[in-house]
Amino acid sequence: MLSTPLRILAQRRRRPTCLRKPRGVAAAELAVCLPVVALLVVATIEACSAVFLKQSLTVAAYEGVRTALEEGATVSTVQATCDRIFADRRIQGAQVSVNPVNIATLNPGEYVDVTITAPCAPNSVIPTTFYRGRSLMANASMMIEN
Repeated sequence: MLSTPLRILAQRRRRPTCLRKPRGVAAAELAVCLPVVALLVVATIEACSAVFLKQSLTVAAYEGVRTALEEGATVSTVQATCDRIFADRRIQGAQVSVNPVNIATLNPGEYVDVTITAPCAPNSVIPTTFYRGRSLMANASMMIEN
């Protein structure tokens, strides 16, 4: 028979099977959780990309309508202002429409509208986009002053 200190040491080394950590649990948990975490990361990146696109379109529409208020402004100057913002922010496929087309004939008190639309797919960070086939739009309107 073992002496008391050796018996206690031997009992500490042998754990009952119910207290042993099962092997492979971490791998199974990783296999279940990793796709969910990856999907959340991709969805977050896509949502941020869509917010950035919407904000870029809003800024371009605002700057375009501010350009339209300047004396001697034309639709081409508004388009050029918006194109510079698109180039700075790497926005692809955006279309600008100005209403009314002839800005020079507007009188004080009348409004100028600039509407910009852009597709989500070419402006996405990730090729597999959640916003496939959708477009975002921004509009800005200001009144001609004296």
